[in-house]
Amino acid sequence: MAKEAVARPAATIVLLRDGRDGLEVFMVVRHHAIDFASGALVFPGGRVDENDFALAGNAALCPNPDGLDTEAMAFRLAAIRETFEECGVLFARPSHTVALIDGATLRAVERTHRAPLAEGRISFDSVLTAFGLLPATDLLTYFAHWITPRNQPKRYDTHFFLADAPAEHLAVHDGTESVDSVWITPRQVLTDTASGRFKLVFATQMNLMKLAHYATAAEAIAAAREATVVTVLPEVSKIDGTRRVLRIPIEAGYGAAEFMVDNPPAS
Repeated sequence: MAKEAVARPAATIVLLRDGRDGLEVFMVVRHHAIDFASGALVFPGGRVDENDFALAGNAALCPNPDGLDTEAMAFRLAAIRETFEECGVLFARPSHTVALIDGATLRAVERTHRAPLAEGRISFDSVLTAFGLLPATDLLTYFAHWITPRNQPKRYDTHFFLADAPAEHLAVHDGTESVDSVWITPRQVLTDTASGRFKLVFATQMNLMKLAHYATAAEAIAAAREATVVTVLPEVSKIDGTRRVLRIPIEAGYGAAEFMVDNPPAS
């Protein structure tokens, strides 16, 4: 019997804004050469690393007014770091201020530190220190927790957060891990996926279905703050070809406990 792959910790931010047709989300298209969710439309995010855990325990660089444990804080820091690396939006503020980093300062951070950070040549705490910034983890609202099914060769333990997109921060794909990006309503993503325009992994599809119920970013964030996040580890039964039945906890709030899926797994 094959050994079960370990689910690697990961985090993502679902950037929200109010558009002409209602609530919009920011999504990127994964590079086709990447071995997990290649070519899929996803939210910006990635793996939690050791530096995220170290920063989470550094009270001077990472304020923790809500008293979150180190692991919970590390997921939030990873979500902020990965979102900056992938699309240039940075949830950080100058020390002793409430407002997020402005557009001019953000461009300076991007110009000198975004590429080295994404390439692993510098750590996120060094970026913060260089510009006197503190991570704005308080602006992230916990939304969902999904773990890749046990039968997959590459698995992730992913925490999803909602956040209002900062008006001065221009979200755009990085051109390496992601090759395209779009602001779009959840309903339109689901419609375009059904027609074959987009490819979605199951967790992304389900979270878009949940977000499609809300008319504005404020409404979605308010609902998430009131909800209890239930961990989802789908149980998979293969039928034939790419058709599978995925079972999830009804308590997770996705409207049903069983879903028919007709597309290949993410890995």
